[in-house]
Amino acid sequence: MDALKVAFCDFAAQYAVLQSELDAAFRRVCASGWYILGREVAAFEEEFALWCGAAQGVGVASGTDALRLALMALDINPGAEVITAANAGVPTVAAIVLQGARPVFADVESGSLTLSTADAARRITPRTRALLPIHLYGQCADMDPLLDLARQHHIPVIEDACQAHGASLGPRRAGTLGTLACFSFYPTKNLGAVGDGGMVLAQDKGLADRVRQLRDYGQSRKFHQEILGTNSRLDELQAALLRVKLPHLTAWNQRRIEIARRYRELIHNPAVSLPAERPGGTHVYHLYAVRCARRDALAAHLAAQGVQTMMHYPLPAYRQEAYRDLKLNSDCPETERACAEVLSLPLYPELRDDEVAHVAATVNSFKP
Repeated sequence: MDALKVAFCDFAAQYAVLQSELDAAFRRVCASGWYILGREVAAFEEEFALWCGAAQGVGVASGTDALRLALMALDINPGAEVITAANAGVPTVAAIVLQGARPVFADVESGSLTLSTADAARRITPRTRALLPIHLYGQCADMDPLLDLARQHHIPVIEDACQAHGASLGPRRAGTLGTLACFSFYPTKNLGAVGDGGMVLAQDKGLADRVRQLRDYGQSRKFHQEILGTNSRLDELQAALLRVKLPHLTAWNQRRIEIARRYRELIHNPAVSLPAERPGGTHVYHLYAVRCARRDALAAHLAAQGVQTMMHYPLPAYRQEAYRDLKLNSDCPETERACAEVLSLPLYPELRDDEVAHVAATVNSFKP
């Protein structure tokens, strides 16, 4: 008998459950004759902001654009320094660099792999204009000390919540913890579009209105541009499809948490470290990232048994070729260790219990 094959993710499985609702939303938008910044976007902005507990939501074209527009709205301009982490791929860094600012990397905590407040504190200079912590893998960064640090230096905090739809610290959800918060609706996210999309959340209406103006060429009314802006608009179709999915997000997150619990119960290979959960917080497991000193060998072992995995992320941002000429700082030993060891196992709401058991059994059979 062939080994059970377990995909890393399965978009078709979710579509099969929601097909009639998604198809109806698609037809509704097409029949409306209005495809950009209409009723669907306005409704989704309100609904998602309410779900997160934020006052204002502004739909944009992608999570990366959400980050850049947040920087623009806060006047983070060329020459400014923004402190962030380097172990979450390049979208955050790309947004900073595209805005003309300079990323400064602080190391991460060894457990959560989110931004270390102590290391961020020692990176602050007179040029520092913002802290940009990343809520990684579905878990919030340790925000209270970061917010205290920001207040001491009179600088804003921008949450990169692109992997944290529904994550929380106590009663507060990701998206309500900083000055501005940025989300991605890339298809793999806990709440994913059928394409790309993003949102900026704010408690301050003035900041939200500034992001709205910036996303639409800087215009305050049609054909009247008052500030330099860009084109980054969540389209009506993606908003309508996301509105169908949003009511299911709480249940989907609960299923992710249940699968993570099952992995924790079933995996007992001493060569493999399981994800750490921050006390008092809710981890919604956008990714289930384990650590192993022989990560590549573990990935090959799983692949041989039909289990797809991914590495989130094998290179710190400062080691990417695109940023070599910027000579960004690279003195982040915990970041280096994480990028060499992290491997993401399959975890999505439609994953079956027998598939979870097969993944766990295969991890347990790995001989380092």
